[in-house]
Amino acid sequence: MNLEHRQRRHRTRVDWGLRGAEAIASDADIAVIVDVLSFTTTVSVALDRGIGVVPHAGADTEEVARRHDASVAFRRSQSAPGRITLSPGSIRSARDVPARLVLPSPNGSTIAEAMAATPVLAAASLRTATAIAHWIARTAGPDDSVAIIAAGERWPDGSLRPAIEDFWGAGAVVAALAAVGRLLDPSPEADAAQAAWTAVADDPSTALRDCSSGRELIALGFDGDVAVAAEVGESAGVPILRQGIFVDARSGGLSA
Repeated sequence: MNLEHRQRRHRTRVDWGLRGAEAIASDADIAVIVDVLSFTTTVSVALDRGIGVVPHAGADTEEVARRHDASVAFRRSQSAPGRITLSPGSIRSARDVPARLVLPSPNGSTIAEAMAATPVLAAASLRTATAIAHWIARTAGPDDSVAIIAAGERWPDGSLRPAIEDFWGAGAVVAALAAVGRLLDPSPEADAAQAAWTAVADDPSTALRDCSSGRELIALGFDGDVAVAAEVGESAGVPILRQGIFVDARSGGLSA
């Protein structure tokens, strides 16, 4: 990998997908994954309901669930009344919820599992960007670097489809870090993400409904999931990965 692609001259970095995560987070103190529609939004809703989330790429799901004493979320295409899926609405409406949930997804969850060895790994959405920035400002070292990864989606051939909602989400994290005085030496990529978020911050609901991924979910009947994703700043939870499970960081410090 070209060393210049790692953004190591900067302490606040932004890039795309698993390869971007490998590039900018390999030496970062804190990595933040953003998958607005819907993995990291669903993680935030789960934590709000007291559910720990196990990220997993999808293979050997039952074995991962046994190891963590967790239930397994169904695919969104298998939605039915009472079933918990990748849909944040399914968790919000569920009458009975598990203590732990394996939540497979091909993007945010896959990246989170791959980046599990990062010293601190957070899952950010528009619902949690502000809370995560405040937590970083309170607990991170003065020189700690932050790598923010816009998860993106996939084209039918499996290649990365840069999804604008994740760039907005990454920009929301950058903007929140700036607001709390913790935006250190941002890369041009981080500046661009913040500018993209600023352009839609006055009406994120419309932006999410109009973008390609939002229109896809609406066409599939998941209007409610797009609405949940647009709940800017509505969660005080700080999802971080500890021993393979996303939990609320407010229960402790930076160490896993």
